[in-house]
Amino acid sequence: MNNKLLRFLTKLSRKQLSRMQYIFRQIKNLFWIRNFQSHQYFKFLLSLILGITTAIVVAMYVTADVTPKNVTATTTPAKVTVEATPESMTTEATPESITAEVLAENLTTQIAAATNTYKTSWIGNSFSGGKKWVQINVHDIYVTPDGTVYTNTTWDEAGREVGIYKNGDVIGKADQTHGWGRIGGVAIAVDTKYMYVAMHQYPEGKPGEDYPPKGTEWHCIRRYNLLGEPAPFPGGRGWDKSMLIVSTAKKGEVTGLAIANELLYASDKLANRVRVYNKATMKEIRNFTVPNPGKIAIDKKGNLWILQHKLQHKNDKTPVKLLHYSPTGKQLPVGIADIVEPSTIAIDNQGRLLIADNGPRQQILFYDITNQPKQVGTFGIKGGIYAGNRGEIGDLKLYGISGVGTDAAGNIYISNAAFGYNGSGTDLRAFTPAGKLKWQLLGLQFVDNADADPGTDAVDVYTKEEHFTMDYRQGSGKDWRYKGYTLDKFRYPNDPRLHMTPSAAFVRRLQGKRLLYMSADMMAERLLVYRFDGEIAVPCGIFSKISSDWPTNQSIKGSWLWQDMNGDGSMQANEYQSLGEDDSSVWGWEIDSKGDVWQAAEAGYIKHYRSQGLNSHGCPVYSRTAVEKITMPAPFKTPTRIKYIPEQDVMYLSGYTGDRPNIDGDWGLAGTEIVRYDNWSKNRNVRWRIPLPYEPNRDPKLHMKAIDIAGDRVFAVSSKTAEVFVYDAKTGAPVIQLKPGPEVFGESGWIDIPYGIRAFRRSNGEYLVFVEENSKAKILMYRIPA
Repeated sequence: MNNKLLRFLTKLSRKQLSRMQYIFRQIKNLFWIRNFQSHQYFKFLLSLILGITTAIVVAMYVTADVTPKNVTATTTPAKVTVEATPESMTTEATPESITAEVLAENLTTQIAAATNTYKTSWIGNSFSGGKKWVQINVHDIYVTPDGTVYTNTTWDEAGREVGIYKNGDVIGKADQTHGWGRIGGVAIAVDTKYMYVAMHQYPEGKPGEDYPPKGTEWHCIRRYNLLGEPAPFPGGRGWDKSMLIVSTAKKGEVTGLAIANELLYASDKLANRVRVYNKATMKEIRNFTVPNPGKIAIDKKGNLWILQHKLQHKNDKTPVKLLHYSPTGKQLPVGIADIVEPSTIAIDNQGRLLIADNGPRQQILFYDITNQPKQVGTFGIKGGIYAGNRGEIGDLKLYGISGVGTDAAGNIYISNAAFGYNGSGTDLRAFTPAGKLKWQLLGLQFVDNADADPGTDAVDVYTKEEHFTMDYRQGSGKDWRYKGYTLDKFRYPNDPRLHMTPSAAFVRRLQGKRLLYMSADMMAERLLVYRFDGEIAVPCGIFSKISSDWPTNQSIKGSWLWQDMNGDGSMQANEYQSLGEDDSSVWGWEIDSKGDVWQAAEAGYIKHYRSQGLNSHGCPVYSRTAVEKITMPAPFKTPTRIKYIPEQDVMYLSGYTGDRPNIDGDWGLAGTEIVRYDNWSKNRNVRWRIPLPYEPNRDPKLHMKAIDIAGDRVFAVSSKTAEVFVYDAKTGAPVIQLKPGPEVFGESGWIDIPYGIRAFRRSNGEYLVFVEENSKAKILMYRIPA
């Protein structure tokens, strides 16, 4: 019997093996919840089911002499419409080389996968979530003598506008900085009892409570205790009486705060005033004129050093000065005006003035201010992130410095907010006085997603500005390392990332060269194209579907294309091409493995721009003459996403059909169906139609935001629940559903961007699935075993 059974097992075809594996997979999918899998009764039940299944197969063979060809195939799930069965779906017989040992190994793998369906990891944040995450941006920091770091930022998706950190850990946040029209600000100061936080209050509160009238806004200082709880005071404003209104003018934000001798100083930038308050009563006692005041530092004599902001706008060339005032507002004759781009200031434990130079040198400058200010030292490598190998992360390579301070022991704390549009993330570091890194905290990702480099089998992963290297042997959240920052504002000041909000990366290889493409903003208005020079992504192309005010040297009406013809990474007037009509209905962008660019337009057509290879500078070349416009294929009414696989001549489209229309009119979604077309370049056979989950009347709504295809799998992610639905690319059958696991406390924010999911199959068969996660400043990464 054993020999007979062995011969039977070794003669099983791949198709029959897949049918047995399908049974195991369905069992596995029934019990995908990881917590349930950990229980012994689940393991017992699974073993029992598998044992019974195996016994039935063996018994059928032994007693009835069933041959492999009589094994009944499983049926395609009813919800998937299979339009045709192309010849490519036939299954070859199992090669002679497949032995019983190989079969046993395969079955063991399937059983193991049933109890370990997938793992959840993440990229870009030092913490996984729950009560701990690093906020997405830092505009200012205040360091107390014991080394506690208090931070403030205008916006954090999950409400950590004010963060509290110590010894490389998250220890708290200020409450109620988010929602009801409240957001944070760009300044913070702390004494032994309270935090004083610059913030904004808009008229979105409950009726009958103390909120700004409609059409107005408050720019406030809000008082908190050191635990992060609002601390009301007599005469305080707002619903809990903890706010001090500094300005009611639009753009009148509080740009600097400092404390000395029971006085609180605040920069009222729009009014060109520094206001002085009694800390005990929070009453204004005086104010004095300072042109465009910003950050404030108070030296040991009680005098004020005030950073003067640009006088007009961010492109203003007026030199920035560091002004010097007495406590009563008398301007003192000594100031500092020889720093290229001062961004923040502080007084250290020795009484020296620390100035962050956010210009090309990217350093902290130390000044002896006992008499005439004299520079006496620097901190950080000159050139910062652009020293040595430009863009490569290093302990002492600073970039986008937004805050600095020291504790009583002289340890130095620096926040880097990078350079992307409106800042691009938090890189908070603590150093010993000698410059040794003590700890580093990262919160890098917002409105962003990752993609794997196919040339390195996903060892390298890129987001819109960051480069990570991966070690998949490590545990969840430990498998990534921050390797490089790919934006160079000094060499390439016209990088679109400095002028708009890109939202997702596509990594491709063309002629062996790594290229980076990006969808711009949540509306997918542009596709950005980059080549690489070391770690730096150099701008070299833009597809714009609409007219735009930027770049300023193009005046094309309708859609246009810019290509870098001279390799300088900047836009010249002769480098633009008109692409014709306004393509404002384009939501679907795709770059296939040959470098071709595809567009799917809700207006009912597809455009295909054929790659013309690389120019002498390594930039992909496209042309308005090498484009094909394709009529929307049945069954679509509105195509919204597109994915083409040249090696298979297979096209995947998603969108809305006559059978499943857009019921509630929501925009920017992936639609209600995915359709696979075989032989796309010839006769476009519909292979299957997947009806995507779509429940617009549910709360929260269930609808798909983004799709991707990798290997033999199709992936779709829901907008408001962040669920990932996985299908078999050959049959359209559902395979598994992914949700954030316990590794990230089972949580995720909404998927806001059209390309909020990316998938990649590694050479070992493992699938990586990257999903946007704005809430806690990271990117989710699911790992599905082969």
